[in-house]
Amino acid sequence: MTNTKIFGYVRVSDKGQNIERQDMKMLGIGVAERDIFIDKASGKNFDRPQYKALKSVIRAGDLIYIDALDRLGRNYDEIKTEWQHITRKLNADIVILENQELFDSRKFKSMGDMGKLMEDQFLSLLAYVAEQERKKMLQRQKEGIAVARAQGKHLGRPKINLSTLTKKQRADLDSNFQAWEKKELSGVELMGILELKKNSFYKVVKEYKETIQ
Repeated sequence: MTNTKIFGYVRVSDKGQNIERQDMKMLGIGVAERDIFIDKASGKNFDRPQYKALKSVIRAGDLIYIDALDRLGRNYDEIKTEWQHITRKLNADIVILENQELFDSRKFKSMGDMGKLMEDQFLSLLAYVAEQERKKMLQRQKEGIAVARAQGKHLGRPKINLSTLTKKQRADLDSNFQAWEKKELSGVELMGILELKKNSFYKVVKEYKETIQ
């Protein structure tokens, strides 16, 4: 008899978002750390490395916990396709913790063909809501960008130059520039001291050199 394994799937939209809340929830219901698959990627499609890795290890009878349906994805048609692939083709189960009373594929399976029909109807409704929320989010982002641009605000990463260095960075540059010029200190070493990336570093030292000539 195959032993049932439980997995957790966690997703946030980008690398800057915190996974801790979802991760702790998975650990709290007994999912082992090694069996929690985490993606930091958009929910617009399912081309995500950890999601693919999860699917590759799922076997019949396994159980996958997901915090909310929009953590699975935000594309209406693909959510339905992926859910049905896991629960019907792979014969595993999914539980959506946010709507556990409603979304536990084990309950639908126990109801036979009527359960499949009910599951598809509920899934269609919630998947549609998830997709609409994504569209609203994108629209709000566009509106926010438009307002910021109209107000003359700079978008994206802040520009780094000599004038934007902190006092510590400027002092470190003052004390180490000559050593770098004499090749007693490598560029990589000085970049590390100044905590600058390559492009910013060479821009800053070029400006600095011009000010002391």
